[in-house]
Amino acid sequence: MQFRLFITLLVSITMLSCQSDGKSGWQELNLMRYNIPVSIMAPDSAKVNTAEVSGVVRDVTIEDAENDFLVQIFSGQAFTSDLARLKSAQLELVRDNPYFSRIVKEDPAGFIFENKIDSTSAFGFRYVVYQGDLEIVMQNGMGRIFNQEAVEQMYESVSK
Repeated sequence: MQFRLFITLLVSITMLSCQSDGKSGWQELNLMRYNIPVSIMAPDSAKVNTAEVSGVVRDVTIEDAENDFLVQIFSGQAFTSDLARLKSAQLELVRDNPYFSRIVKEDPAGFIFENKIDSTSAFGFRYVVYQGDLEIVMQNGMGRIFNQEAVEQMYESVSK
């Protein structure tokens, strides 16, 4: 009887640990072919678009509307190798927005924030990587309003 209970408990725990985290069908996307030396996790059906801004900054956008996924990555010459200063500059830009409400989550390389426009919350994130002499800033794509759950999922996909 105890053995059956143990097996039932073991099978239950195994099944719970195998539940989907909402990322089935996601894969590692190496951005080196776009001259950005990082990889992120993205839906396997995501589309990638690239652009150069003034020949100085590379802009790579990864989008999959079906999964509410829109990540924009900017890469350019870093003004410092100090990751804390690079992140601090991004924090300052976000806090300067008149609709800035609060920082939801923060870690050494990035943060999730909330903007409030009237009673509507719009969430966003920034994640900074210093690689070689490049500053790589990953953020939610512009032009769409994201809820907190979607932003947390995108943040997790770039910060792993």
